[in-house]
Amino acid sequence: MSTEKCFVDGSAAPGPVQQDRLRLYSMRFCPFAQRTRLVLHAKGIKFETINIHLQKKPVWYLEKNPEGLVPTIETPAGEVVYESSITCEYLDEVYPEKKLLPATPFGKAKQRMMLDHFSKIIPHLFKISSAKRKGDDVSGFEAELKEKFTKLNEHLVKQKTKFFGSDTITFIDYMMWPFFERLGMFGVQHCLDHTPELKKWTERMLEDPAVKATMHSTENHKVFFNSFLEGEPDYDYGL
Repeated sequence: MSTEKCFVDGSAAPGPVQQDRLRLYSMRFCPFAQRTRLVLHAKGIKFETINIHLQKKPVWYLEKNPEGLVPTIETPAGEVVYESSITCEYLDEVYPEKKLLPATPFGKAKQRMMLDHFSKIIPHLFKISSAKRKGDDVSGFEAELKEKFTKLNEHLVKQKTKFFGSDTITFIDYMMWPFFERLGMFGVQHCLDHTPELKKWTERMLEDPAVKATMHSTENHKVFFNSFLEGEPDYDYGL
């Protein structure tokens, strides 16, 4: 079974997961769920998608993931794994073809440290968006974001690779991408103007089949985000 429209409170629970695939509980516009979708597509894993209405969650979903967030993965054996980076590491370990994480413990640690660093950038995007809506001056916030992007650009320059782990896409690229896809939604794409290598990285990412399979247009992101900010998120927008 696969669905695009959201399951809401009162919806009947889906049946057992088919033996030849995984089930992903998701939300179409969630950047964290997109991380897991990227990895599923990149590794060629068969899966079905159940989208969840995050403001009207079915009781049966909360029984699987008490946090009520997405993404969540469920296996045919009934095993449940959630949180974006955890689901992605799980997938990379269980499906060893086309490994995304480095083989060495130090290599893995470097990517996890970079992800921890990047997680501190994400709040800046929402701060800028919130300040803009209030009509506040965002120059200070944008200066901080540009500084963060400068450091990412310097990393690429120093490493002399096309992507953040190597000359091919690895785990960290997929963990970062959903937020770069949404720079237009946040209205901060100009903050890349001074970071040529980082800008090239975004262009290369746009050519990746997994990115193409999971992305939304900036316009669709904006429409959804505005509905979210107005308190009536249209999780099924565009269907």
